[in-house]
Amino acid sequence: MVKPNSNNKKISFLYKDIIAILNFLNVEKKKKIGFLRKELEDGFNLSDPSTWNLKIDKLSIEEENTLHVAQCSKILDSEKTFSNYIINLNHIGKFVTNLRPEVSPTDLEEGIRVCVDRGKYQIHLALPPKIDSQVKIMAIEEKPNITYDEIGGCEKQVLSIREIVEYPLLFPKRFSFLGIEPPKGVLLFGPPGSGKTLVARAVANRSNSCFIRVICSELLQKYIGEGARLVRELFTLSRQKISCLIFFDELDAIGGTRFDDGAGGDNEVQRTMLEIVNQLDGFEQRGNIKVLMATNRPDTIDPALLRPGRLDRKIEFLLPDLQGRTKILKIHSKKMARDLNLRFELLSRLCPDSTGADLKSICTEAGMFAIRKNHDLVLEEDFLEAINKVIKGYSRFNATPKYLKFK
Repeated sequence: MVKPNSNNKKISFLYKDIIAILNFLNVEKKKKIGFLRKELEDGFNLSDPSTWNLKIDKLSIEEENTLHVAQCSKILDSEKTFSNYIINLNHIGKFVTNLRPEVSPTDLEEGIRVCVDRGKYQIHLALPPKIDSQVKIMAIEEKPNITYDEIGGCEKQVLSIREIVEYPLLFPKRFSFLGIEPPKGVLLFGPPGSGKTLVARAVANRSNSCFIRVICSELLQKYIGEGARLVRELFTLSRQKISCLIFFDELDAIGGTRFDDGAGGDNEVQRTMLEIVNQLDGFEQRGNIKVLMATNRPDTIDPALLRPGRLDRKIEFLLPDLQGRTKILKIHSKKMARDLNLRFELLSRLCPDSTGADLKSICTEAGMFAIRKNHDLVLEEDFLEAINKVIKGYSRFNATPKYLKFK
C-alpha cells in the first residue's frame, strides 16, 4: 500500500479552504447584487423581473410609431356619428381620415393641430394652439403698483380710457340696451413724458383682465413672415382669455405710412403692420379684446391703422396746466423728507411747458442738492436750483417743441 503523503494532505486542505472562500465570495456577491437590484427597482418603480415579457414589449414599441403633427382644415359630415376630417400635412399633402375610437369628436374643431399616425393617418390626439414663448413672455403676471391717484394732469384722458376699458366690463347691459358696441381700440399720442405709458400701467393695475405689453420693435424679425406670425399668435393668446388688454408701445416703430424706398428694406415692417390691421378689423371677430397704442409721432402713422373700427378713439396727452403741474409735484414729493411749507404753486409757475417727466426729474434733482448740502430736509431753495438745472439747463434736450412742430 502507498502511504498518504503529507504534502497531498496540505494541498487538499488548501483546496477546501479555497473552495470555501470562493463560495463565501459568491454568496456575498449575490447579496450585493440583490441589494443593488432592489434599490434600482425602488428608485425607478420597476416591476419584478419575473413578470417581464420582453417580446410583447418589443412588439408594442414597434406598433407605437412616432406621430405626425397636422392641421385639421375641414370637418365633413359633422351631423353624422362618424365624421370624416380633411387634414393637411406640411410637405406631404392633404388626406381624408377619421378618428381613432379613443378620441372624442367634440375635441376637434376646424383649424386646430392634431397628431396622426404614419400609416393610415388616423387622428390620435388634439393639440392646443401653438404659441411662441416670446409672445407668452409679453403677458404681465404681476400688476404694476401705479394707480389713478398717482397720475396728475391727465384727468380727462384717464376718464376716456376708463370708459373704454372698464365700463364695457362693469356695465355691459347699458351698451346692449342702447344698441351700440363699445370702442375697442385707442390711440394715445402726445409729447414724450406726458404720461401715456404711465396711464397704461394704471389701467393694468386697475383691470382684472389679462394685460399684454408689446414693444413694437420686438415684432421686427429677420426672416420674412416672422413678425406677422408673432402678431397672429399674440391675438390667438388673447382670444383664449376671458378679457384681454393689449398695449402696443412706440407704435411708430412698425405703424409708419407705407412707401416704397426702391430697395425693399421696409417690406417686412409693412407686412407686420398689415397683419396688425387685419387682426384689428378683419374677418375674424376680435372678441373681448381691447387694444391700446401709444406714440409721440402721430403724423407718421398709416391712415389704414387710424380709421374708426380699428382705433375708434384718439386721446391726446397735452402738457399739464398750472393745476396739473402742482398736483404732479405733490405726487412725486409725497414720499420725500421735505419742508412742509413748500409753495408748490409757485414752483409750478416756474416750470412752463414742462411734462410730467420733467417735474419728476426736478424732484429727484432737488433731493440730490439736499444731499450735497447735508440738509435734513429738502428745502425750497433746493427745488429752485433743480428747476434752473432741469428746465433751463436741459432745455436743449427737450422734445416738446419738435412734437408741436410735427403736430
